[in-house]
Amino acid sequence: MSRRKSSHGKSPRRRNVVLGFDEFGFAVLGRKDVKISPGRCHEYSYPRPNAVKVKELCHLLSYWNGSSFICKNQIEQFIKIGLPPELRGRAWKSLLDVESVKGGSPFNYQNCLKEIRRPLVDLGVTEYSIRSAITILSETENEMRCTEDGPNPSCEFTNSDVVIFRQVALDLQRSFPTHRSLMGDTPEAIEGQAKLFRVLIAYAKYNPQIGYSQGMSYLAAVLLMHLSEEEAFWALVILLERPKYLSGLFDHSLHKIQHNAKVFQQLLKHRMPQLSQHIEGLGVSSLHYVMPWFLTLFTSLPCWDSVLAVWDLLMLHGIAVVFRTGLCIFQLLEPRLLRMPDMSLLLPTLLRVPVDVSRYSALVPALWNTEVQEWEIDCMHSLVLEEDREERCPEPVEGAPKSLFAKVLDTARRYLGDTGKEDDSREMKNLPIHRSPIVPSRSKPCSFSSLRRGQIKRRKKINSSVKDSSQRLQSQGLVTVQSQRNTITSSMDLDGEITGDRTPDSSLRRKSSGPANRPLGWRTQTQRVWKKSPKPQLNKAPLSPLLVHQAPKGSSRISAPEYDSLLEATDTHSREPSPRHSTLSKTKSSLENAQELQLI
Repeated sequence: MSRRKSSHGKSPRRRNVVLGFDEFGFAVLGRKDVKISPGRCHEYSYPRPNAVKVKELCHLLSYWNGSSFICKNQIEQFIKIGLPPELRGRAWKSLLDVESVKGGSPFNYQNCLKEIRRPLVDLGVTEYSIRSAITILSETENEMRCTEDGPNPSCEFTNSDVVIFRQVALDLQRSFPTHRSLMGDTPEAIEGQAKLFRVLIAYAKYNPQIGYSQGMSYLAAVLLMHLSEEEAFWALVILLERPKYLSGLFDHSLHKIQHNAKVFQQLLKHRMPQLSQHIEGLGVSSLHYVMPWFLTLFTSLPCWDSVLAVWDLLMLHGIAVVFRTGLCIFQLLEPRLLRMPDMSLLLPTLLRVPVDVSRYSALVPALWNTEVQEWEIDCMHSLVLEEDREERCPEPVEGAPKSLFAKVLDTARRYLGDTGKEDDSREMKNLPIHRSPIVPSRSKPCSFSSLRRGQIKRRKKINSSVKDSSQRLQSQGLVTVQSQRNTITSSMDLDGEITGDRTPDSSLRRKSSGPANRPLGWRTQTQRVWKKSPKPQLNKAPLSPLLVHQAPKGSSRISAPEYDSLLEATDTHSREPSPRHSTLSKTKSSLENAQELQLI
């Protein structure tokens, strides 16, 4: 069946029907098979902050200090819960420190634009008509190539300027063609394309060593969606110039982007070895998917709220977020990628991440749960440099080649200043062997810290009983001569041996110091510690009145004659047997006689 043709003999061209624009400015098209924006999702799931959080964020940005750890910690919490769209531009300006960079640079943006317009006017090109500008610039470039004498000296532009103008004009039509500010011939779209053209040409004049490279248009377009034209220019300068962000990635030699691709490959091999081996087995190079991720900062993700969440975190932490986001995507796609048997299925999945993986509710929580430290990236950098050096200068190495884990471990040791296993083992061999000291049983008293719990309780109980008895006698006004001369104090060591100083020439000896701020005590030579032995049979007869002397009222001391007479009375009474003792001796003698009779 032949197709229906128009009156001019050509098939009618179906135009895309724009049903409207979503909240981020992307067009909602009527046709689902549009090739200019495949897979763009308009269903957003980012959290909407309440009015209280918006007010708190406004207050934080009003006194923002980029060198303050507190400010960065607070804004990280706001980024985690989601920045309000109306305050995202202010937050980016504060995080990038746009005003200080702008004020400290001698470069003037407005004067640069005046210098750019002169050659454009000579060429008959204006930024407000991009299609005609592409045609004129292409013709001029061809003429300058064909001219043998080179460009006219009277012209204020060179061949390289024409090449940059033409390349920028071509990339304007490829950068977010379905966004409100860049789509169609509306006044808003024309003005948006003119702003993007001026920002990119101004940066090419600001840094002529780099000039313009593909991928810059995506970054500048995202910045223009949230910042003014001049602020977007300085934000682009910061992103492309500072080592924290994308410094060196847009160099024409592509050396750094290739190096970062190898670093990401090593990081993936370290984190997910099975998936990395599967990808290498299919012949997919890391440069195929790392380059668009790093140069466009994941602006190809279908869900734009996820893109902005990645950019928010990037403004705070820098290039490490790109490695972190790439690993997060691989973690979410790992089961799916392992089932793909061909490169033709795997590579498009990485370049165009599926919608279910790139949704805010799926990607952003996984991104916050994925940690990539700066020291880990530095270790991978060192590992890649070491491998490149080995490839350039191969040296014969004895033994089997090292595994990835061993290489990473060696690199981490060198980075962190570790001496390695050999030095550690050598130090361990030189260390003295610590053995438990042998405590002599009778030479050193034990402190409370070296006793068992039961021993400490018994010791405290004995001390308290002696103390209570002495206090009771003193309260009654009685003075016991024997208790003043010999005081019983118990202290047991770990083995239950009797401790104490037995030297006869030391009458007093200092106790062990024990804990700090504890008052020190003194013990006499006659103090002993209870040993585990049968308890002696104590005489429970009441004390003789001769053993206790009633102190006279009004006097606290005993005279020497009274003390001597008291001692003589005590000795005499101690030699006299008590009635109870005589009874016990009689009973014992009768029992012994009965036993002897039985034996006979």
